[in-house]
Amino acid sequence: MVGFKPADMPPTAAVKFIGAGTAACIADLFTFPLDTAKVRLQIQGEGKGMAACSHGTAVRYRGVFGTITTMVRTEGARSLYNGLVAGLQRQMSFASVRIGLYDSVKSFYTKGSEHVGIGSRLLAGCTTGAMAVALAQPTDVVKVRFQAQASSSGPNRRYQGTMQAYKAIAKEEGMRGLWRGTGPNIARNAIVNCTELVTYDLIKDCLLRNTPLTDDLPCHFTSAFGAGFCTTVIASPVDVVKTRYMNSSLGQYSSALNCALTMATKEGPIAFYKGFMPSFLRLGSWNVVMFVTYEQLKRAMMAARQI
Repeated sequence: MVGFKPADMPPTAAVKFIGAGTAACIADLFTFPLDTAKVRLQIQGEGKGMAACSHGTAVRYRGVFGTITTMVRTEGARSLYNGLVAGLQRQMSFASVRIGLYDSVKSFYTKGSEHVGIGSRLLAGCTTGAMAVALAQPTDVVKVRFQAQASSSGPNRRYQGTMQAYKAIAKEEGMRGLWRGTGPNIARNAIVNCTELVTYDLIKDCLLRNTPLTDDLPCHFTSAFGAGFCTTVIASPVDVVKTRYMNSSLGQYSSALNCALTMATKEGPIAFYKGFMPSFLRLGSWNVVMFVTYEQLKRAMMAARQI
């Protein structure tokens, strides 16, 4: 990222790649319950439509903390971490590419120039986001399926374990099932990557240039939290469609566009912002933990190389 002093030795691509994946896993461990609550809220009401709501059908989950409380009461605390193994697999492959390679791809587009325009930042964000989705999509599908299923023992569970889930999806839906929702996920991550990384980059650059803040914890915290809010506002509609489509059974929706149109018709435009608060709380806190940890890991790994 920007902001290193000329005397600093810039971290290598390998350091950024490993550091990003590790930091993302640490962030996921802290914020995974919020992500699970977001998924439950996003799929709630699917197939029932607005008519059901108007007839007084009970809504199972209400708000982020209500969702977490309901899940703990009815399914146990472990349910908040359904899909964690797939989630960590996803971050090691996904964040390593989309965040760890961002600076390298940005330098490639600018041919090493120190003057980086907004266009080059956006293009780099789109590129690494698309590369990450192409690599990590199966882990995302399994993670969402686990988070969406209510915890129950015995044969009623849709999937019994992470590896069994990969095998079951491939067997029942074909290899294409493991890449279900790749289109909306690429769209989502192009938006997320551009907004999150570019906003973080710009806020951090602005703080370093125009305030007394240095390239340290307060600057990283402020930049990460601001990037999390901007990303949630812009990416939430695509995120809801992605979650619904990846969790859908075979033949439920003919395409991601059909999923979006069905949502708009049956539940109205507000459906595209279901789970907004847990999404913001999760992404904001995830960004803070991830970027602060990432910046510190980069420094620690580079210091270790110089010993």
